[in-house]
Amino acid sequence: MLIEDIIPEGMAWAKRGNKVVRKYRCAGGKRHGRIVSTPQQCFAAPDIKKRMKLKMTKARLGSRMVRKSKKTKRVNPASKRVAALNRTSR
Repeated sequence: MLIEDIIPEGMAWAKRGNKVVRKYRCAGGKRHGRIVSTPQQCFAAPDIKKRMKLKMTKARLGSRMVRKSKKTKRVNPASKRVAALNRTSR
């Protein structure tokens, strides 16, 4: 039996620090479409404290966060590798 038979989530590449690792793209649940490290996370209850903290951080630093992430995705070799690997699965 293959892992694809058990888990409907698709595989995707993502970064963990500067390493490129395999993760899962949620096919259902509250996190539909999001990339997570384990399939169980797709159906886990949301952590309200983390959600509110991110909301406050985005309100405070939103445009700065966007600029920094765009630069990282353009410059960082690991980010370029992730983009190239995921492009083939589209």
